[in-house]
Amino acid sequence: MKKLLTLLILSAAVVLTGCAGLNTVSSQVSSFGTWPASRAPGLYAFERLPSQEQNQVLQDVLERAAAPALAEAGFKPADSVAQADVLVQVGAQERVLPGWGRHGGNGLFGRVGFGGFFGRGFGFGGIGLGMDYDPPPILAQVDLLIRDRRTAQVLYETHAVNQRSGSLSEALIGPLFQAALKDFPSPAISPRVVTVPRTPQAAASQP
Repeated sequence: MKKLLTLLILSAAVVLTGCAGLNTVSSQVSSFGTWPASRAPGLYAFERLPSQEQNQVLQDVLERAAAPALAEAGFKPADSVAQADVLVQVGAQERVLPGWGRHGGNGLFGRVGFGGFFGRGFGFGGIGLGMDYDPPPILAQVDLLIRDRRTAQVLYETHAVNQRSGSLSEALIGPLFQAALKDFPSPAISPRVVTVPRTPQAAASQP
């Protein structure tokens, strides 16, 4: 938890925007866990918390966005949970940086985060300037957890945080999951900056 809070504070201080490049998305990634060196990625099935089941449309969006990143990491979808080698839990949230004026939550993911990883939202540190900007700076985060289906052991946990202007769009969720899994399963410095190509849909969504 302390490492995650450190990541979030650093994300508030470092300007990492979706506009870092016309064809790229940059984010800060933190990954944890000890994936066995001899273990292949194998088959996966998505797992939902009871709180996530309350918003099935949103979870469908997240799981659909995470699927290409999982495939790139070597995972394949199982036909059923019973056939899966691992269970994958995904979440996302966004929040306006504190002190940046009064703004409503019109984005797909809401200004104060939803569900969150393990059913919780995270707070963000930072010092506001007491000024009103439109659109406000947003900290957007995606989370992914991989557990062994048989033992329930957590094998891998990863988070990607992106600072941007305006609400997080569905088209940019995919690149964030791609960044979160880019170094899987190798150990990597956390947090670290990861830049991935934009999808055509994500590029088209930018003003």
